Amino acid sequence: MFADHSLRKRAAGLSYGITAIVSLVLGGIYAVRQSFMPYHADALSMGWGEVEAANQVLISALMTVAGGGWFTVGVVILVLLVFPFRSDRRWALYALPAVILLFYLPNLWATLSVLQNTPGNPPWQGNAIACLSAVVGFALYHKPLKGRT
Repeated sequence: MFADHSLRKRAAGLSYGITAIVSLVLGGIYAVRQSFMPYHADALSMGWGEVEAANQVLISALMTVAGGGWFTVGVVILVLLVFPFRSDRRWALYALPAVILLFYLPNLWATLSVLQNTPGNPPWQGNAIACLSAVVGFALYHKPLKGRT
């Protein structure tokens, strides 16, 4: 599809870059949010005000940690794109999708678990798209070994 290596590299970088930006945005949202998300309320069948104070503290802490994770993944992806990926470091070819998959596969698993076991409807599709972006980015930029076509 993309015969030109430079175009394939740019497309892979764009795929990874979009995932980084979305991760940064989600990180910011989850880190500063004062209550849980609407799908959390649906999953628990109760509003934030109905949750016991100790559980509110716990949920807020978990959301802050999740936000920190998303933000960290976004920063790591951007750093990898700006330095080793741009410089054609071979290891970056593997590091970028690995970072994305190591973070987003457990998120996908967790959101699917909430979807299957509660009345909540979490945004699992975003996690699936992030995982897909890792695979697509790798496939676009993968450099075959010599002797292989």
